[in-house]
Amino acid sequence: MRYQQSDPDVRLMMRVKEDDAAAFETLVRRYQTRLVRMMQHMGPKGMAEDLAQETFLRVYRARHRYQPGAKFATWLYTIAGNVARNANRSAGRRQEVSEIDAPLPDQPDQPATLLAGTAADASGLMPARMVEKGERAEIVRAAIESLGERQRMALMLSRFENLSYAEIAEAMGMSAKAVKSLLSRARVNLKELLQPYIDAGVLPQEPK
Repeated sequence: MRYQQSDPDVRLMMRVKEDDAAAFETLVRRYQTRLVRMMQHMGPKGMAEDLAQETFLRVYRARHRYQPGAKFATWLYTIAGNVARNANRSAGRRQEVSEIDAPLPDQPDQPATLLAGTAADASGLMPARMVEKGERAEIVRAAIESLGERQRMALMLSRFENLSYAEIAEAMGMSAKAVKSLLSRARVNLKELLQPYIDAGVLPQEPK
């Protein structure tokens, strides 16, 4: 009852529980962009929109079992985290198979420093400010993806969704104290990953 009174999204989900399609559409509109952004960091590359859709599908399938024991966002991101983890495991298995079957490359992969040259070449085709902004966004994305899964999840929920330690703890099945420690380590690691770019323009390496 407490969450129904304080969280308008919980009230919407209670209507979804009674098969109110309009209420579900409202929740999708409110959270779709945020879920896609989260999945860009949490799931396999190129699957963010599909994973967001899978999350909403699970929400809808679970509607009749829904009980408002937390904020709606906390419940939603718990489901989203499970979806992302399952997708990462599946992608990892597919990667293992493809590595076994793949032929040996004729040439070694290009070093990360060549990516900087590619960005510099592109600067002649678009305003420098746009290139710089796009490069920064890509650098931050790569750095976040280099974090461990739990650090990434906690950081996304804290920084982009503004959830409290207690709410993140509920979504991740941890104590609030553990979340605080996890976020502290994530911020330190993120700073270390970004420092070479800040100091010398060196691109962080993509996660393996």
